[in-house]
Amino acid sequence: MSAFTFKEQNPLPGFRLTLGFAVLYLGLIVLVPLSAAFLKTATMTWPAFWSAVASPRVLASYRISFGAALLAAAINAVFGLLVAWVLVRYRFPFKKLVDAMVDLPFALPTAVAGIALAAIYSKNGWIGRWLEPLGIKAAFSELGILIALTFISLPFVVRTVQPVLEDLESELEEAAVSLGASRWQAFRRVLLPPLYPPLLTGFALAFARALGEYGSVVFIAGNMPMRTEITPLLIITKLEQYDYQGATAIAVVMLTASFALLLVINLLQKWSQQRTRG
Repeated sequence: MSAFTFKEQNPLPGFRLTLGFAVLYLGLIVLVPLSAAFLKTATMTWPAFWSAVASPRVLASYRISFGAALLAAAINAVFGLLVAWVLVRYRFPFKKLVDAMVDLPFALPTAVAGIALAAIYSKNGWIGRWLEPLGIKAAFSELGILIALTFISLPFVVRTVQPVLEDLESELEEAAVSLGASRWQAFRRVLLPPLYPPLLTGFALAFARALGEYGSVVFIAGNMPMRTEITPLLIITKLEQYDYQGATAIAVVMLTASFALLLVINLLQKWSQQRTRG
């Protein structure tokens, strides 16, 4: 046995130095901008703050933004799982092309996406012309907002669920079927429990992405106050009117509500992981 002992080398610096750089980076990128919004809002009196964040126009924008974001994330939780399942479990022509198209909302500028969706779903567009005789107005309506938010948030669910599906062995499903379980029972009792945590993560990411979306929505929403005006657009409008305190007050409400919802989703994800392990 050698008299010398060798300490395992780590490519990263020590814990304290690494932690210091991580905290500094997060502080400059995340905490400082967010704290600036809170500090700006703190200069307002309570009546002025309440007037800025609770007017009928602002409350209507909350309902539209949060409602559409939650609904878009829920839709993508279902159909994102379906897309990920097809990409993992089946072989078909142009599979790699379809897989690459999932990432298109990541690479496509949001303004381009908004213009394209507005053109397609307008009453003279490729899809809108078929919806118009049915009395369905897609562009410049609440439905247009939902379409845009669903489009830009789909990759978050697919890319979160897809690696977990790839790690799941298909033999487990086949064994359950061979023991008498139906396909639905095998999916619900064998495959779905391990998918709960990534599904919740994808849902949370899709919701957060949809809630803060601006570029793709303003072109298809119509931006009608009390009907199709989203909260990010209202913040931009107040900034253009030099109402900086009103803009930051609304931003603080959005930030607080988003953090609370994400906290609840993360707690549900942790509970789901513990239940799966148990």
